[in-house]
Amino acid sequence: MNSNELKALQTPLKEQYAKTPDDAIVSLNATGAVNIDNLTCQVESAASVNSHTTSGLHPSAGGDGNFACSGDMLLQSLVACSGVTFAAVATAMELHISATRVTAHGTMDFRGTLGVNREVPIGLTSIHLSFAVETSESEDKIEKLIQLTERYCVVLQTLKNSVAVSSRRC
Repeated sequence: MNSNELKALQTPLKEQYAKTPDDAIVSLNATGAVNIDNLTCQVESAASVNSHTTSGLHPSAGGDGNFACSGDMLLQSLVACSGVTFAAVATAMELHISATRVTAHGTMDFRGTLGVNREVPIGLTSIHLSFAVETSESEDKIEKLIQLTERYCVVLQTLKNSVAVSSRRC
């Protein structure tokens, strides 16, 4: 896809959302079936080849490593969103990129989630995102590309800005 094709796709949407802001509000959903016996959750995914991903405990929390760890899935979501955003921004900027590899590294202390120490935070305490970019473009352009990727990446901005989360029985 080139810059003109991307603009042709997005311009009508931008105009519609500017004219009717409520049209831009979309609900996203995820559903999973919990298996108590093997401590897993089968998350549905219509776009997946297998139509689901099964998550389980990380080995540091007692899992056997045969299932996806939800922390890894969170980082994978960040990488996926950052990668797609990077590609769209690079296209819009008309940059020539040979290859790019996005990596997310998260740090977590399992003493928190296992209840070993109540003072230890539960969950990831830091995330580092890196972009290995093969290109002949200038460093200034690539720096701007990464800044814009960070600005427009939905998952990155959700993590940085701490969205309100609630849970309930339905």
